[in-house]
Amino acid sequence: MKIGVIGASGYAGGELLRLLALHPHFEVVAITAHSNAGEQITSVHPQLHSYAGQKFSSFTPADFTSCDLIFLALPHGESAKIVAELDSNAKIVDLGADYRLESPDSWNTYYGGDHAGSWTYGLADIELFKNLIAKSTKVANPGCYATSIALGAAPAASFADLTDVVVVAASGTTGAGRSAKINLIASEVAGSLSSYKFGGVHQHTPEIEQALSRISGADVKISFTPILAPMPRGILSTITAKLVKDFSTEQVHKAYSDYYANSHFVTVLPIGTMPKTGAVTGSNHVQMQVSVDQHTSRLVISVAIDNLGKGAAAQAIQNANIMCGFDEAAGLAFDGLGV
Repeated sequence: MKIGVIGASGYAGGELLRLLALHPHFEVVAITAHSNAGEQITSVHPQLHSYAGQKFSSFTPADFTSCDLIFLALPHGESAKIVAELDSNAKIVDLGADYRLESPDSWNTYYGGDHAGSWTYGLADIELFKNLIAKSTKVANPGCYATSIALGAAPAASFADLTDVVVVAASGTTGAGRSAKINLIASEVAGSLSSYKFGGVHQHTPEIEQALSRISGADVKISFTPILAPMPRGILSTITAKLVKDFSTEQVHKAYSDYYANSHFVTVLPIGTMPKTGAVTGSNHVQMQVSVDQHTSRLVISVAIDNLGKGAAAQAIQNANIMCGFDEAAGLAFDGLGV
């Protein structure tokens, strides 16, 4: 199948190109990057030897008429402008936020501007969404934090109170995008942790609540504090919720293991083994651990993903595989890099 990538100069776009270069069914035939048009791909992504000699082009709708599938890796608010110029029959996976939220009010509160509508939500490791993805031609790829938190909380819907979920999650600096920001330079980040978008204002909040409400049927509410970590990539989320059943750690662990028993990519680790961001770097894998805090009767969940892999490009390819009728693990069946 012929594939196009729009917005390929960012971190997620570069990760898409890396993974697509080895995909058994996808051939990348169009690669655009507005601000880097005319530049060699390897001048922006020197690791992408597979694209040596190729240049980013500026966006022209005609370049994508032959594409069976298109990935959008654009800043929030930009995808809707591009979609209007593409073939309406093309399969599209949008890595941005433009089509994630069903509520115009939530969009206006957390993003602002016109609400473009909503597409099928691409949380592919949850059967509810996976079945919808298989029937869809337009899919909104979940946000990175939203992926780790929704996957971490989803199995608890029947034995924990998801109307009051507390989350603290740390992310690497690539989650903030590639544009230059003084708070992201090495001298500011190295050896330091800092919360940001403090007080429940992070834009992934309504997305997480929307996804978990669909899964659980409850009116999910989360209190979410993100942390900037001194590392390039990776997310470690800690999720807690009050138990509504008297479960032990062993019972919760079994419930989680059963929930993800058929998942290609979610691993509930043996009791006592904790998730590590380094173990999933460069992959579509999710590591998860659960425990019961008997002192407070709260469920505690730890989840590690790669924000550029499972949180962006790799999950986008998983969604594309499902949309196109391929094995969902096609081009993704490899382990994390480790140390």
